Amino acid sequence: MVDHDHFSMGDSGLIDLIVKGGVFVYPIILCSIIALAVFLERLWVLRRKRILPEDFIRNVEEQIRRNKISEALFLCQGDNSSIAKIFGDGLKNAGRGMWLVKEAIEERGGREAVILERNVGILSTIANLTPLLGLLGTVSGMIKTFNVISLQGVGNPAPLAGGIAEALITTAFGLSVAIPTLVCYRILKDKAKSLIFEMEENSIKLVEILENVSKQD
Repeated sequence: MVDHDHFSMGDSGLIDLIVKGGVFVYPIILCSIIALAVFLERLWVLRRKRILPEDFIRNVEEQIRRNKISEALFLCQGDNSSIAKIFGDGLKNAGRGMWLVKEAIEERGGREAVILERNVGILSTIANLTPLLGLLGTVSGMIKTFNVISLQGVGNPAPLAGGIAEALITTAFGLSVAIPTLVCYRILKDKAKSLIFEMEENSIKLVEILENVSKQD
């Protein structure tokens, strides 16, 4: 049987910790919610099949090798992936010189790279901000503790407990949010960099295929 009393005590214990942690715990909790939302949203956006669908890339390259530029461009216009947008901008300039193709690909590639890395910096900010909020809560708790000492002395430790608890709890909350957020930031940053690198590699390959086809003509 599920011990409902155990769960209710656990919930109340967490709420009790939040209350004892003082006002600075609440922005830390808000930061954790934002960090989780950003992480999940970026994981969804940075799916490989959404950025670099292998079947699409293979089909476009095959069409270009056959010198069917219009068909390749049609494939790009019918796909919503990042690499399709890069290829599409390059192929639109295929008949106007390779330097225009390269310029269009570089420009669009830069824009897509920015899109892939969008909002990832929020996690870095939160990872740096939450320990500072925890430290601020620690300072607030210690100030309360010293105020009690100055008014009542140290004979009775009970009145000191509130300030000390606030100091420790806010520090713990701040670090508990900052550490996993920093890990999530590194995961997303590395994933975005890897995808951007592969987009560049595929773009270079596309230019090489176009150059080979134009030489044959």
